[in-house]
Amino acid sequence: MTDMAELPDEPTGWLSDRELHHVRSELPLVYVNVIPVRINSMGEITEVGLLLRAFDGVISRAIVAGRVLYHERIRDAIVRNLEKDLGLGAMPQVPLSPVPVAVAEYFPTKGVTPFHDSRQHAVALVYVVPVEGHCEPQQDALDLTWISPEEAASDDVAGDMAGGQHVLLRQALAHCGALS
Repeated sequence: MTDMAELPDEPTGWLSDRELHHVRSELPLVYVNVIPVRINSMGEITEVGLLLRAFDGVISRAIVAGRVLYHERIRDAIVRNLEKDLGLGAMPQVPLSPVPVAVAEYFPTKGVTPFHDSRQHAVALVYVVPVEGHCEPQQDALDLTWISPEEAASDDVAGDMAGGQHVLLRQALAHCGALS
């Protein structure tokens, strides 16, 4: 019989930079892509929150994105990543169902799908989540801008987004009936 003191520590879900690089080179990782929105009393999207990020020396608009950690529920990953990028006061209204509005496959090779991430092969579950609280960009987010759904789906904004996220943004807004 194994003594309790001999059991390994509870996994944290965090990997060192070296471990993450190795895993990314061998396996697809699960992510959440979250589009923060403001809604009116009828549940209609009135504003879409887009981050300004610097990645690979390029500044671009982005949606909230982050890994799902080992032993983490999807709901918890949504909240953690929203709070990581928008602050603890964001007050996200987590979806009742963990069913995403879309699924995106990011490949390190351009052209396989509309979605590209030079670091890895990743599968992202896409959610549209209303936030009710005060939001401020956090960590590596440089800015947060609230714009109308029509502006968010425009070619101008699409040109400011990287990795195919503009495709997800348009799909999600259409799914929610925010585009005419």
